[in-house]
Amino acid sequence: MCYQLKTVNGATEAVIDDNCGISKFYAIATALADDLQVKFLNQVDDAESLDWDFQYKDNFLTLHYSIFNGVSIFPQQVKSVKKDSNAVMEVANYLQKMAY
Repeated sequence: MCYQLKTVNGATEAVIDDNCGISKFYAIATALADDLQVKFLNQVDDAESLDWDFQYKDNFLTLHYSIFNGVSIFPQQVKSVKKDSNAVMEVANYLQKMAY
């Protein structure tokens, strides 16, 4: 797996897989919870997308799934752009090593 980084409004988004099914989203969520001990704080499940907010260290991030765009991770807010963007890249690097 090779993730792709996008910068939107100054914040970094890591596209983990832009062409995958929902089962990959759940596998990634499980890995984050089990291996990185993240706790999902809020889960919004819609017909075409899932947004699960979580805290990684001191950063608040969102694990996102869309049937159109796949799985990605991005900061919840744009206010601490550099710090949150670094956390996004750190989580994405972990997932890349785990081959999700």
